[in-house]
Parts: sequence; C-alpha cells; structure tokens
Amino acid sequence: MNKFFLLVLGLSLLTNLTAQDIYNIDTIQEIRIFFEEPDWDARLDSFKQLGNDERLVADVTINGKLYKDAGIRYKGNSSYFNIRKSGASKLPFNIKVNYKNKKQKLPGGYITLKLSNVFRDPSFLREILAYEIAGKYMPASRANFAKVYVNGKYLGLYHNSESVDDKFLDENFGNHKGTFFKCDPNWSAREFSHCPVSDKASLMYLGHDSLCYLRLYEIKSKTGWTDLMDLAKVLNKTPEKIESVLDINETLWMLAFNNVLVNLDSYSGRLCHNYYLYRDKTEVFHPVIWDMNLCFGGFRYTGLGSPLSNEDMQTLSPFEHYKQKNQKRPLITNLLSIGLYRKMYVAHVKTMVEENFSNGFYMKRAKELQKMIDPHVREDSNKLYTYEDFMANLESSAKADKSTIIGIEELMNKRTEYLTNHPLLQKEDPVISEVAHIDYETSLAVQARVEKAEKVWLFYRYDDKGRFMRLEMFDDSGHNDELEGDGFCGATPERKKGTQYYIVAEGEHSAMFSPRRASKELHVFE
Repeated sequence: MNKFFLLVLGLSLLTNLTAQDIYNIDTIQEIRIFFEEPDWDARLDSFKQLGNDERLVADVTINGKLYKDAGIRYKGNSSYFNIRKSGASKLPFNIKVNYKNKKQKLPGGYITLKLSNVFRDPSFLREILAYEIAGKYMPASRANFAKVYVNGKYLGLYHNSESVDDKFLDENFGNHKGTFFKCDPNWSAREFSHCPVSDKASLMYLGHDSLCYLRLYEIKSKTGWTDLMDLAKVLNKTPEKIESVLDINETLWMLAFNNVLVNLDSYSGRLCHNYYLYRDKTEVFHPVIWDMNLCFGGFRYTGLGSPLSNEDMQTLSPFEHYKQKNQKRPLITNLLSIGLYRKMYVAHVKTMVEENFSNGFYMKRAKELQKMIDPHVREDSNKLYTYEDFMANLESSAKADKSTIIGIEELMNKRTEYLTNHPLLQKEDPVISEVAHIDYETSLAVQARVEKAEKVWLFYRYDDKGRFMRLEMFDDSGHNDELEGDGFCGATPERKKGTQYYIVAEGEHSAMFSPRRASKELHVFE
C-alpha cells in the first residue's frame, strides 16, 4: 500500500538543481547588457512604440557567463508606457539569449529572461512572494531578483520571472505543440460591428467567428481559434461538461489564489487578463497565472463598480462575481454554480489561508526577502519609489505616483481574519484518512476512510501529464472497499502502472482533498 505523495513537477526538480543561479528565489542575479549602439535606448523605444517585437542585438553577461548576440527589447504595457512617459529610465526588458545562436541557452535550458521594473510595488516583494505561493498549488513561473546593468551603468534591482514558453509547457504539460493563447486583449485593435458585446479575455461565448475573439486573445500557436471557441461554448452553454475541455482543479486554484491574495489585475478584476491557456495532448485546457506585480491589493478594481477601499479589499467576498451572477466572468460564475466545484473552490481558499497566512508564513518569508534585497534597493538610484516607501510598504501603505498602495501586512492580516471567520469556511469539513491502493494484478482498487461526506470522488490519470478522469467512490462492498458501511469508500479504475490520483470528499457545504495540494501533489500507483 502506497501512501506517499508524488510531487508532480515534471522535470522541475532536476531543473531547479541545474538552474539555481537563474530562478532560485534566495539568490540575486547579476545581468550585464552591452550594446554597441550609443542610441540603444531610442532604438528600443522606437521598436516598442511601433508595436513590433523587433530586437536589438547585444552581448549579455549573466552571473559572469557571456552570451553573445542576444536579442533585447522592451516589454510590458503600463510598466513601460507609464514609466517612459514619466521620464524615468528603469524600463522592463525581454532578453532572448538564442536570438542569433539557436544553440545558446541558459543553465537549465532556458532561453528567455523577463525583467520587470517593479511597477507600482514599493515593497519590491509582491511578484516574488506571490509566485512562490502560487507554485505550491498550480503551474506557475518561478521568479527572483536581478541587478541589471547596461553598458556598465547600474539600472537597478529588477524582478526576473520565468517565461511561459515552450520549455515551461514541456515541463508542466508534457509538450508545447498544443493550442496556446495569451489571454491579454489588444486594446488598440479593431472591433468588428457584427460581433456580440464582450468583456475582454473573459471566455464569454461570442459565437463561432474567430474575428470576434481576435482582439481579445493573442494566439501563440499556429492554429487554435476553434479550440478556444469550443471551450467558451462549453463553459457558457453546457458547463456541466467542462471537465472534458478544461482542467477544473487548476482553474479553481487560480480563482482561489486571485481572491485570497486580492490579485485583481487578473481574470478576477476589471481588466480580465494576465493568464495563459494551453491545450495539452488530451485536449484539455490548462490556465497559467501571469504578472503578479499588482498582487496583494496593488490594483483595486473588480470590474463591478468603484475602486475598492482598503476595507473593501480586506473583506472582499470569496464569491465576488458569483454572488452578483456576473455573466461577464463565466469562469467564476458558471463554475461556482456547480455544487461540487464550489465546494472544491472553498477547500482551496481554506488551504491557501491556512498554509500561508493564518500561520504567519507570508510575513516571515517576506521579511527574509526584504532583508536580502535591502542593500540593493538602497543603491538603486532609479527605483520608482523612495527607500522609506520600500521599508514601509511591507507593513503599511505607501505612495506609487499618485496612487496609494496598501501594505501587504495591512491587507492580509485583516483579510486572513475575515476569511477565517467567513461562515462557509467555518463549516465542518469531511475527513479523509487511510488512503491506499491495492494491486490485484488484474485490477486496481483505491480506497480511503471517509467521514462526514455526502459523496466521494476519485480523480485519476494514467500519465504524469494531461487530463484527470473522475469516478465516484462507494462504501457498498462492491468496489473493493471491504465491508458495506464500514467507513471505507472504494473505486476501481483500470489497472495501469504510474496511475496518479487524488480524492475529493464532498460534504454538505465544503470539501476535503487528499492530498490537500492536489493536483500539484498526488498519490501514485507505481
């Protein structure tokens, strides 16, 4: 009987060992860019203003290793245009080390560095801390800090975030050949008059004309518009069939994360963007969260009215959009309308709160990171805030331009109290124990002792990537659960070595997972 958890990270454990100098959160990278052109800044500006992805060639030294003929461009929207307009020089970069030499790669096989200028985050901590928390529960980029120099001049301390690219897709989903979208509207693109009214990259169903989706999603694969339209149709017309086209558990983790951490510059906020969708070889889409610099209350708009006050963010309902029946957010409203999914979502909210906030982890970790970067922030003469604001914003509000950015502790201490005492999160959870699988050579039995549950579900798959299938587990002696009424529930999926699974016990108001971090952690039949 096997009770240990398989940490489903593909090859990421090996990657972390071989690439600690690139994304290890406890290290600060040193990146030196050398342009031959004295007007490099103006030329990069020109590329960006024209809206193309053209790059300027430069030599880049990363942690002492030279990468010749890399391709450099500015990146970002608000973090570029707002900062450029203000006259500041700390602009965000995208570096592709294999731009000319296709065999040239960073340690671990990476080819792209995305360097963010810590826009609207006086604490310098939001993006790094948020990605670390997200990575416990769902596919998410790794991120750390980097000191960036251009032609010998120190530009400042940046965030260094892993690109959601072919390598990321291979590691997390087994391949990179599937349909792939960046869900970020092109705000200046043409609207077509025959298309239904839409609300950004919200997955509202706009019919089966790809022109109606063209300005709302950026396609990264060669084809795939039909796949996206099919997903939107199922989500909006027949959401009870959504598991056939969407990884529901990863989606619920993303929605729970956005809510708990008040990450409103996301699907859950007014702009409804900053996520990717990837369709794997089993024809199931996976969401990938992206762009965390405004996490922890850095953006105050849900899209349902006025900007939120500090108190509004501290007491943001875990059912925002759902309780308003907002059809412009079908990924929230339609999924949470299904009882099982709503209970799974509540379980994820509770897990995130308990593992990161009510136990004080987030502040302990944030203070460690703050101490590590303190001297580098001090010497960053191009930073977008004062050093005093940097020191203050972990705990209390600080200014970013004309905006007030709530302190991380100021937000999350009261938010944790609010969520912990929320009536639905106070409901008694089912209990799962003694999880085991039994190999009968010709069949496989999965069983667990379950208490206080109305139904029990086995989610399983036969590969380490791809779609989970679902079976109901019964306490009826007919599913290798020993005796009827003994508290053990069982199910018998097809016997295949390498089967991965997790269990969901569904109570009247809530649910419990085993493992609690499923599907990032799983039980496995080897």
